[in-house]
Amino acid sequence: MTETVTAPAGPYLSALDDDDLFLMLTIRHFEWKLLDLFARGSLNGTTHTCLGQEYVPVAMRGLFDERDHVFSNHRGHGHYLARHEDPRGLLAEIMGREGAVCSGVGGSQHILRDRYLSTGVQGQSLPVAAGVALRLKRTEPGALACAYIGDGTWGEGAVYEALNMARLWELPLLVVVEHNGIAQSTPTSVQLAGSIGARAAAFGADHVRSGSTDVNVLREELAPAVDRVRRRNRPLVVELITHRVGPHSKGDDARPEAERRAAVHNDWYQRYPAGHAEQFRRLDDAARELVDAVADEVAALPPSRWTP
Repeated sequence: MTETVTAPAGPYLSALDDDDLFLMLTIRHFEWKLLDLFARGSLNGTTHTCLGQEYVPVAMRGLFDERDHVFSNHRGHGHYLARHEDPRGLLAEIMGREGAVCSGVGGSQHILRDRYLSTGVQGQSLPVAAGVALRLKRTEPGALACAYIGDGTWGEGAVYEALNMARLWELPLLVVVEHNGIAQSTPTSVQLAGSIGARAAAFGADHVRSGSTDVNVLREELAPAVDRVRRRNRPLVVELITHRVGPHSKGDDARPEAERRAAVHNDWYQRYPAGHAEQFRRLDDAARELVDAVADEVAALPPSRWTP
């Protein structure tokens, strides 16, 4: 089964409740703060921000419950924050400071906490998610395993192996594809033959595709399909056409200028205030202040200590 969700016409996004909007804004300011800290030499290694894609995990969290498992990827800060709302613990992990989620050994990409797991290895989480989905089917009926991947991850064989098992064994596996049109520096159009929908169909998996950036629209349209995953143990691929506003990692953005401008033009952060200026301004200021305070607090903490 393939369904297509049509994006709402016009520039306006529907009104969000304060909790959802504040979370989206917190993720946005968290990601900006990371880039700022790297630019000032306060962080080491690398990081991959989800700038422009914050609405995806916020929309999806309204369809999850506490029994579900979430598997993330290298661009997973928004996924973690939507699941646990813990900017302090995540920043401490990235900075290697006391209070870090994983004692500072996981860094930006490798986080484990309460049915949440992220990994920097493309496609690695899908077979693991399929195994967890098998356990959930046997021991916790109605729960599901969700794996977030990008369009570039369809070049990994693990994706197809996992979908094959999920369909054969009728597993409650949800695959959310954040399709931002570029795999690091390679446009999807030159590295992905056919379509994601056709690839899902090859395994008999359901597929839903949407270009909406409206949290309320996404939840309304995706809810019946996600419910089928729970009730019928039928794998589902949700393909969300999105826009990466920031670079691949800290500064490497090989896209033409026109594409970068188009991403900013479609950015929910630019569009939402058009219809909800007061709410946006109030919560945007609050989210910025929260992230600034968290960054100051974490920077003053001693280094984290890991005990095997």
